[in-house]
Amino acid sequence: MTTTFHDRSGQPLTLVLYMYETCPYCLRVMASLRSLGLDVPMRNIRKDPTALSELLKVGGSKQVPCLFVNGKPLYESADIIRYLETQVAR
Repeated sequence: MTTTFHDRSGQPLTLVLYMYETCPYCLRVMASLRSLGLDVPMRNIRKDPTALSELLKVGGSKQVPCLFVNGKPLYESADIIRYLETQVAR
């Protein structure tokens, strides 16, 4: 499932967060999503083998958190949070 958001210039963004529930960096990103009021679809790579396969195919790594922005991977929790705070319109 994907949800369309918009960047600050009004262009559509499709965002999906690849994560797992016990990852401290994922928890940091999920807390940021809540505080920003963004309901981004999440794919748990430990519970969904298809999600893990997609993450490996597109990103080449099973590193999480990974935010797919229009199908392109963005890694590192601090970079993801910065992107969400500065680029996604609320």
